[in-house]
Amino acid sequence: MLDRVLRFFIILLFAVAGAALLNMATPLLTSFISTEILQTEMGIFKLTLAGLMSILFGAVLGAAMGGLLSAFFIRRLKGFAVFVEAQLNKVPTHDVIAGAIGLFIGLIIANLLGYAFSKIPVVGEYIPVVFSIVLGYLGIHIMIKKRTELTAQFDFIPKFMKELSKGRENRTVQKAAVPETGDNNLYKLLDTSVIIDGRIADICDTGFLEGTLLIPVFVLEELQHIADSADALKRARGRRGLDILQKIRQESRMKVKITEADFEDIPEVDSKLVQLAQQLGGKIITNDFNLNKVAQLRGVEVLNINALSNAVKPVVIPGETMQATIVKSGKEAGQGVAYLEDGTMIVVENGSRHIGETLEVEVTSALQTAAGRMIFAKPCN
Repeated sequence: MLDRVLRFFIILLFAVAGAALLNMATPLLTSFISTEILQTEMGIFKLTLAGLMSILFGAVLGAAMGGLLSAFFIRRLKGFAVFVEAQLNKVPTHDVIAGAIGLFIGLIIANLLGYAFSKIPVVGEYIPVVFSIVLGYLGIHIMIKKRTELTAQFDFIPKFMKELSKGRENRTVQKAAVPETGDNNLYKLLDTSVIIDGRIADICDTGFLEGTLLIPVFVLEELQHIADSADALKRARGRRGLDILQKIRQESRMKVKITEADFEDIPEVDSKLVQLAQQLGGKIITNDFNLNKVAQLRGVEVLNINALSNAVKPVVIPGETMQATIVKSGKEAGQGVAYLEDGTMIVVENGSRHIGETLEVEVTSALQTAAGRMIFAKPCN
């Protein structure tokens, strides 16, 4: 496609050049052929028949030459483009930008000076060209050499923009400032996952949490987006989260606030939540493992529902007996798997043959993992 465009313009350029050259040679043609018809004006731009014929013939001849030579010129142009690109790749980007600015300034000064000297007889027409070459080169050279010093003169601009952005961010948080409820007031920020989980409502009812539950508007928007999803499972999860929030507001002992604070320059909801917690000095309540780690790395305290659940599970001692209903086979041969009411997994040795039966088992050991607590047991018989 590029070759066709270049070929078209080369042929057009040669055609125009040929027409112009032969048009200049029209007086010479009329001197050899002194026919009155050739010297008669055609009414088209005051051209004579000889002039029109010269232009047409020159254009055709020039176009033919352009078509023959276009392949040669295209190769040369591509080679020159590759050379220029290779040279520019060797130059740092900041030097290219500085050079372009210096050239622009140099040409402006050259144009102003050239106009002033253009009235000089004989040499006046050539002075602007000389000024353009000299001042353009000096502009590039000086701007590249003095780039660091000139940039230092404008270093207040990034600082000003940074302060402006920081002030706007502070105003955004202050816009949604929550009234103080006491000297030791602590804000508990809820994330989307812990709201959908639902256990936070029961925890609030127990009275173990203090302070104010703070629900950012961007968390509500994410819940609404999930509730409006085309996927049935996501839609059900989103609606459950909204129902849990309504339950907390109506039935919980804790004070619940909705904050309009948002950070438009941060796309991720979790990152916004951490930023808001840092601004307000609050804690994040979540059961998201990744959010838990990121918040801790950024110095934000996290209350993990899963950690709380594991901490309050009943402690079992080796040798203790309990009732367990085997529901499926385990990973190892002969193992059976049962669950306590709180969801704790019990791995029963030689329990696979008792699937569907309720056995009395004896605890042999317990293992605490990141996913929760596992109990290992064996049948009592």
